[in-house]
Amino acid sequence: MHRDTVGRPMEILLVEDSLTAATLTIKTLRKSGFKHRLTWLSDGVDACNFAFQERQFARAPQPDLILLDLNLPGMHGKELLERIRSDDRLRNVPVVIMTGEQSEIDEAFAELDVQAWMPKPINTARFLKLVDQLKDYWKADMILPTA
Repeated sequence: MHRDTVGRPMEILLVEDSLTAATLTIKTLRKSGFKHRLTWLSDGVDACNFAFQERQFARAPQPDLILLDLNLPGMHGKELLERIRSDDRLRNVPVVIMTGEQSEIDEAFAELDVQAWMPKPINTARFLKLVDQLKDYWKADMILPTA
């Protein structure tokens, strides 16, 4: 018997305060064809609480991939990324920075082990290619697309 999927859906945390950018990202992920569950948060503090399973997010799933805007209300994306990289449970979670600020991208890459960055506005074809490349970071117990 051929199985199309293995394990559980990938948990994606999208941290983006722009409705337009978030909508485009969500639509592009749907086009990708792989099974996932997405949580979209627009505030850095909420995203931190989600990632660390604190407060109202105590029962949240641990993200397998974080799509992170840097300019956020509540907590800057760089601060959130620093916290993630300093935590044993989260330090290996792939993070993709999505921003229009090249200087912030360069700094985050150098200091905080970012897997990739995506300039805004999001280019659908480039984003789908990036998602495909990040499969290497995903574990076998997640749902993965079939070849």
